[in-house]
Amino acid sequence: MTVKTEWQLYLLDCDGRLYTGISTDPARRLEEHRAGKSRGARFTRGSRQLQLIWQVHVGNRSLAQAAEHRLRRLPRDRKLAIAHQASDWEQLSRLLFPER
Repeated sequence: MTVKTEWQLYLLDCDGRLYTGISTDPARRLEEHRAGKSRGARFTRGSRQLQLIWQVHVGNRSLAQAAEHRLRRLPRDRKLAIAHQASDWEQLSRLLFPER
């Protein structure tokens, strides 16, 4: 029996800066970032406050990585606008991949 892993794209507020990431468990990943150890991203280390501000189910890892890449390249205000507009993969894909 194959277990399907559901990947999610998420945004963290790190002392006013935005961090974009993917994970199968964003809550666990947030705790790894907060611990500041090697499993947390270098970007989040040293941040006093880390808050998960948005997450959306994406599907497989390949889609999650493509969405993460597109979202990371956007300016802060555009990332926040997408976070307010996209509550599911269908909405997110229209915003990040309009050419599809």
